[in-house]
Amino acid sequence: MNLIFAGTPAFAVPALEALLRAGHRIRAVYTQPDRPAGRGRKLTASPVKLCAQQHGIEVRQPEKLVGEEDRLRADAPDAMIVIAYGLLLPESILVIPRHGCINVHASLLPRWRGAAPIPRAIEAGDAVTGVSIMRMETGLDTGPVLAEARTPIHDNDTAQTLHDRLAPLGADTLVRALERLARGDIEPQVQDSAQACYAKKLRKEETALDWTLPASVLHRKIRALIPWPVASTTWRGKTLRLWEVGPRVQETTPGAPGTVVQADAGGVRVAAGDGALTITRLQAEGGKILTAGEFLNGHPLAVGGRMGDEIRDITSR
Repeated sequence: MNLIFAGTPAFAVPALEALLRAGHRIRAVYTQPDRPAGRGRKLTASPVKLCAQQHGIEVRQPEKLVGEEDRLRADAPDAMIVIAYGLLLPESILVIPRHGCINVHASLLPRWRGAAPIPRAIEAGDAVTGVSIMRMETGLDTGPVLAEARTPIHDNDTAQTLHDRLAPLGADTLVRALERLARGDIEPQVQDSAQACYAKKLRKEETALDWTLPASVLHRKIRALIPWPVASTTWRGKTLRLWEVGPRVQETTPGAPGTVVQADAGGVRVAAGDGALTITRLQAEGGKILTAGEFLNGHPLAVGGRMGDEIRDITSR
């Protein structure tokens, strides 16, 4: 097929590479304009742009797609592949490709529509997730599904590990779907909007843990917020960022919420509103990410102390 590819982050790169390996002709790649990144706020190219340049593909970086219609019509694309591009496609663009605009979405639609399906699936405690290949409409992730592939969510999965598993899964599923689409033997499945949930964008404001919540809820939240924006708590007025949690939670509640009940090289176990969980990698304010053992060597985090200074001891209410 003659294809246009639109994507920006690392999640989209495996699909671009898979399309090239499969022999598709990528006429051009659309990606977000270079943005400031890092401590120096230096303009940085997107992972998709870097990949396209390595393969000698034309890169286009408009601030908006309105106005790109004539150029896209001249490309005569069979399909436009859109993966985490970062811009909404107007109807004037959606109607140009012969087979439409095809999206790779990181959930089993309609389960999680929106910007953050991977962390929201972990946070909600879903046992299974996957990727959906969808023909795009003007609605947000509402189009008919052409294909899907599933994968379990493990107790130790973070948003990062799940991302790294879903990206190649989406790439392979996309290539197979395009083969079927070219043969005309694919039957799009209309989504049941009554089953849809909205995966709202992650915000820094949601990182603080409320230790009065059940340990199982906090366990999922910590994993969902890795690698960004990372769950946090406080210790003696300082912020601690929690980068890793043990794969299981303790069912019994050994102390008041936020109480450190164990602290050794195996981890820092903290009581929650129901049960307890073990933090195995953490980061002090302004410090490096450390294992629990490394952290305890330089920080007086003693058994009986309390995390989450902003949360009152519920036993004193």
